[in-house]
Amino acid sequence: MSVFLDLSAVQSVPAANLNRDDLGSPKTVRYGNTPRIRVSSQSWKRVIRLGVEEDLGEKAARTRQLPVKVRQALVKAGWPTELAEFAGAQVAASAGKKGIGAEKEGHTSVLLFLPESGLDELVAVCTQHRADLEGAIGKKKPGQVLPVERVEEILKRRTASISLLGRMLAELPGANVDGAAQVAHAFTTHAAEPQRDYFTAVDDWLGEADTGSGHLDTSEFSAGVFYRYATVNITDLLTNLDGDDKAARTVLGSFAEHFLLSLPQAKKNSTAPHTVPDLAYLAVRTQRPLSLAAAFETPVTAGQDGGFARASRTALADYATSLNRLMGNRHRLFHGHAAVTDDTLDLAALGEGHTSFYDLIDAAAEAAFPASGEQA
Repeated sequence: MSVFLDLSAVQSVPAANLNRDDLGSPKTVRYGNTPRIRVSSQSWKRVIRLGVEEDLGEKAARTRQLPVKVRQALVKAGWPTELAEFAGAQVAASAGKKGIGAEKEGHTSVLLFLPESGLDELVAVCTQHRADLEGAIGKKKPGQVLPVERVEEILKRRTASISLLGRMLAELPGANVDGAAQVAHAFTTHAAEPQRDYFTAVDDWLGEADTGSGHLDTSEFSAGVFYRYATVNITDLLTNLDGDDKAARTVLGSFAEHFLLSLPQAKKNSTAPHTVPDLAYLAVRTQRPLSLAAAFETPVTAGQDGGFARASRTALADYATSLNRLMGNRHRLFHGHAAVTDDTLDLAALGEGHTSFYDLIDAAAEAAFPASGEQA
C-alpha cells in the first residue's frame, strides 16, 4: 500500500501576472460555472524544482540544446567548429539503438532531462573518442561513432528532482521515470477575471518643452485568493531513490517547503507579489491522495468587511469537516495545519495546529516515514 503526503494551501496574491497565456493575459479556468484566475501546474512546478535543486546542490537541466552545448564546450577547448558540431550531433545520434532525432539548429527533437554534470561527462566522452570522430566526419552515413552504452548511461542518470518529478523519454528505453509528485493547477477560490492596466514610461531625456511619454501600452494582471494542491507518493519516491529513507525524507521536506514558499517569477519586477499562504494543510494518507479543491466549486463570496481570504479558510475547514465524516480516519495517518492568527475561526477539522510551516512539515514527515517503511 502506498503512502501519500497531501499538501493544500490557501494563498492571497495581490496584483500580479504569475502565469501568462500566449497573448500575455493571466491564465483562466471556469470552475463551478464561474471564471477563475489560474496558475498552471507546470509554472509552479518549475519554481519548486529549482528550489529543491538549490537546496540539494544537485541541479538538472530540461533542454533540447545538449548537442549545441557540447559543441560550444568543444570549440572553447580549441576544437575546429566543424568537428565540434559533428561531435555534438553524435551525442544525440549515439543515444540508444536508434539515436535521438536532431533538428537543423542542432537541437534534439525532444526535451532531455538530465543532471547538469552530464554535459561535462559527454564532453569528456567526445574528447576520449576524438580520433574516431575525426575519422567519421564527412561520411554520408557515419552511424553511431561514440560508445552507445556510455552515452546512454549518462542520459539515463537521475538526480533527486528527476526522481521526484519524473522524466518521459520514449526514445531511450529505461530512461523513463514515473514521478512521485503531482502538482495541481492553482485557481482562485472566488470568481475573478483579468484586469487591464494602461501604463506609460517617461523618456528621461525629453526637452522641457516636450510633452508626452516615451512609451505607452497596456498589460493585464489579476488578483485573488488561490487554492493550491500537490501530493507526493512517498512509497514511489523511496523506490526512485533506491530505498534511501534519509534521502527521501530530505527531498520530501524540501519539496514541501518550496511548495508553500515559492512563487512563479513572471512580471515580478513590476508587481512584487511576494506573499505566503494564509493557511497550509498537510495530510499523510494511505490508499489514495485527496485534494480539497471541491471546497471551492461553489465560489467563495466576500465577507461583510470585504475580502476572500478568511472566507476561503472557512470554506476549506467546512469542507474538511464533511470529508472527515465521510472518510473517517481509516486511511489518514496524520493531518495538521499552520495558519495566520485568527482566534475566531475553528480549524479543528484540519487537524492539530502548528506554529510555523516548518513545524508542520516536520510533524508530517515524522508521521509519514515510519509508515512508509512499514508499507514498502
